[in-house]
Amino acid sequence: MKIASYNIHKCRGTDGKVRPDRIVGVLGEIGAELVALQEVDHRFGKRIGLLDPEALRAETGLHLLAQSDAPEGHGWHGNALLVAREPQSYRRLRIQLPGVEPRGAIIAELDLGEGPFRVIAAHFGLLRRSRVSQANVLLSAFTWMQPMPTVLLGDLNEWRRRRRSSLSVFEPLFGEPHPLPSFPSRRPIFPLDRILGWPRGLVRNLAVHNTPLARKASDHLPLTAEIDVEKTGVAIRTVAGHAEG
Repeated sequence: MKIASYNIHKCRGTDGKVRPDRIVGVLGEIGAELVALQEVDHRFGKRIGLLDPEALRAETGLHLLAQSDAPEGHGWHGNALLVAREPQSYRRLRIQLPGVEPRGAIIAELDLGEGPFRVIAAHFGLLRRSRVSQANVLLSAFTWMQPMPTVLLGDLNEWRRRRRSSLSVFEPLFGEPHPLPSFPSRRPIFPLDRILGWPRGLVRNLAVHNTPLARKASDHLPLTAEIDVEKTGVAIRTVAGHAEG
């Protein structure tokens, strides 16, 4: 299954123009079956979503799993999920994240036909101390959940490595991150966007989607990867069954 994470920067491109159609075009280029988006709503006022769901579905086959309580909103603190087909099962949880500015994460447990898996999608803060607190909240939530293949992805706003990185708390479970430069889109230097997986080996073929359209549509480049939910899910159930026995 191909997945992606994409901060669409409220559809404002590197030329300063707000063009949702360019974001839809990039999503069409990627061809992912699940996408975590960040900055999908207007920041102030009614928090109206910036994408056209009908155009999105028509041009990419993706549809929105809306997280917002607002009738015209798309995301929870700007986070939203897109899927290529209707889930066979779907359960949602939203978590407020600590920090100087309001942040949140969405947790979705769903089955798109290959078996159940979990998605934790977030947009971390700009301050390191906020990111450390936010990472610890998500790690704590994960450790209390039922074991299932889990993807943690989003704009985690971290470019430091090893002990200096606020993401180091994830390493014992999710492994060492493989940072790929995704920001700024015109000349990417910083690996702000991440896709992590549990158990180790779930996420493979991690790549940055770097095309002329992607370099113009947002200030971030999308990050893509592949996951094998069915294979990993069987392994987890086998281990869990032995533990219970």
